Amino acid sequence: MAEKWSIADMPDLSGRVAVVTGANAGIGFEVSRELVKAGATVVFACRSERRGRAAIEVVRSENPAARADLISLDLASLASVRRFAETFKARHGRLDLLIANAGVMLVSCDTTEDGFERHFGVNHLGHFALTGRLIDRLVATGGARIVAVSSAAHGIGRIDFDDLTYERGRRYSALRAYADSKLAGLLFTYELQRRLTGSSTIAVAAHPGGAATNLGRRMSDRRWYRAVLPVLERLSQSAAEAARPILRAATDPDAVGGEFFGPSGLLGMRGHPIVVKTARRSYDAHEAERLWEISEELTGVQFP
Repeated sequence: MAEKWSIADMPDLSGRVAVVTGANAGIGFEVSRELVKAGATVVFACRSERRGRAAIEVVRSENPAARADLISLDLASLASVRRFAETFKARHGRLDLLIANAGVMLVSCDTTEDGFERHFGVNHLGHFALTGRLIDRLVATGGARIVAVSSAAHGIGRIDFDDLTYERGRRYSALRAYADSKLAGLLFTYELQRRLTGSSTIAVAAHPGGAATNLGRRMSDRRWYRAVLPVLERLSQSAAEAARPILRAATDPDAVGGEFFGPSGLLGMRGHPIVVKTARRSYDAHEAERLWEISEELTGVQFP
C-alpha cells in the first residue's frame, strides 16, 4: 500500500456508479469532482436541488463529458431516504460506491422529521437507512464499497442506549451529540463489514482531518470556537486536500474491509492519507450489534 498516496494514484473508474451524499459543497463536492474526473458516473445526493444543480454545472464546466446525476436526498427524513433509493434504482442498474459524507455538526438541540435528535438522526440513522435500502444493489454489483466519513471526535463519543434521542431528560451537549453520532457511524460500519464477510462488497471509513469547509459555520457565535479558530486554521487544509482520505478509502484497490483512513500528519489534521486506528470503543462488537438492532427498529429498515 502506497506510503504517500495522491489523487494521481486513483484508478480509472469508467463504468462505475457512485453515490455521494452532500455532494454539492465542501469535501463532498471535492470527492465528487475527482470521481467524475476518474470516469465514474456520480449521483449527487443533495438536500438542496438548486445547490446540487449548481455543483454539477461547475463539474461539467471543467469536464463537458462528465457523467453526473442529481437525486434529492434529505437524510433528516426517512421518507426522503426511501424516495431516493427508489429513484436511484429506477435510473441505475448498478452501484459500485456509496460515500456517506453528508452530516450536521454542533447544531442546537433539534429533531429530524421523524423525531430523532438531529446529529444522531442525520449522521447515523439517515445513512443507516440509506445503506439498508441500497445494500442489495451494492452486493449485486460485486466489488462494491461503502465509505463512512467520520471524524476524530468519535473518540469522545459514548452511546447512551438508555436515551439515544434525548427524550428522557439527558442534558444536551452539541459536541457530545456530534461525537456520539460519529461513533455510531463507525460501530455501524464495522458491524456492516462483519456481516459482509464472504461478499466482495466491503465497508471502510475515513476522516478528513482539519478542513476549511462550512460544516462548522454554526459555531462562529461561540466564544471558545473563536478563540481556537486561529490555531485550527493553521493546522487545517483545504477541502480538496481533506478529500484525499475519503478518496483513498473509496478507490484504493488494496483497501481491506474494516480499515480506517486519515491524514498522516500532526494530530491527524493534515497530510497524506494512511490507514489509522479508531478509538477502542468503536471496535466493540457487542455494542455495535445492539446499536444495529435499535437502528433497524427506529428506521424500519431491515438489512437482508
